[in-house]
Amino acid sequence: MPKEVEKQYKAIVNRYINTKSENDLYAGQKFSRRFIEKEISPEEVIGIHKSALMELFKDAPEDFWHSFDFLIEMMIHYGLALQEHQSLVRKQEELNLEMKIAEKVQNTLLKTKVPTFSELDIGFLTVPAKQMSGDYIYFLSDDSNYASVAVADVIGKGIPAALCMSMIKFGMDNMRGQNSSPRVVLDVVNRIVEESVDDSMFISMFYGKYEVEGSLFSYASAGHEPVLLYKAATDSFIMLDAKGLLLGVHPNVIYEERSVVLDEGDFIAMMTDGVTETRTEDGFIDDEVIKGILKSVKDEPAQKIADTVYQQLGEMQNFQLHDDFSIVIFKKEIK
Repeated sequence: MPKEVEKQYKAIVNRYINTKSENDLYAGQKFSRRFIEKEISPEEVIGIHKSALMELFKDAPEDFWHSFDFLIEMMIHYGLALQEHQSLVRKQEELNLEMKIAEKVQNTLLKTKVPTFSELDIGFLTVPAKQMSGDYIYFLSDDSNYASVAVADVIGKGIPAALCMSMIKFGMDNMRGQNSSPRVVLDVVNRIVEESVDDSMFISMFYGKYEVEGSLFSYASAGHEPVLLYKAATDSFIMLDAKGLLLGVHPNVIYEERSVVLDEGDFIAMMTDGVTETRTEDGFIDDEVIKGILKSVKDEPAQKIADTVYQQLGEMQNFQLHDDFSIVIFKKEIK
């Protein structure tokens, strides 16, 4: 410890005790920078202060001086704890920065153009439960003959989920302009995911394609939630499901493809498990709850239907989402 620094500090303390001057107090505040420059630790500062007081108050009781020894031990452990805390804060700040960057990248990936059709009304909504979303919605269309949508759910969150989405987007971009069937699309995306994504990441995906000619809706699923078809003629719902493994599990998968015809007023609700597995204080909701909400707005535009489902299910859980919430509505217009 530099003797000159110790000597100067003792002089400042002596002056302040004798004068109680604001100038001497300010001098002490400025002098603290010298301790930092000389890399003098807090416990060493206490030792210097104790030494200064011992010269000024030689008759002070012995127990008084022992209190400084106690304070020195406290400051040693305090310093270690402070360093650890500051290190954790820096790491958290770095992680937050990385998450913000990943969020921006993900928002770029999530951008998708909604097809415009005179006879098909499309609405969709996706809300992340946390900063990063594990859901992904992607539209494909030629704006005249067909409109397709991929609804994917990455089992996982954060940056790994965002990376998985980049693989899905890459696969979907490769299908643009090809007017491929749902089972072919899932086959292509599955091979890309299987080669590029870690085995610990799993992705479910539903792919649906509406064709203007014949009003045919074809679909295939890679382990995704079944979708609901509302039939206006019977005022009832039909569950649409198709067999197929999750993406990335095996390179060679045969995906089942099915199709239905949409009549005027019919609509299809494609959802992720953040919708179908909504949890309230009483537990998971029943499928009939979702059907009831959908039926209550069956005559509304597609976007209104999607927004209403989110609003009502969100209210049931005080808008504290337990999982990412995504829904897409394909509704056959009434002429």
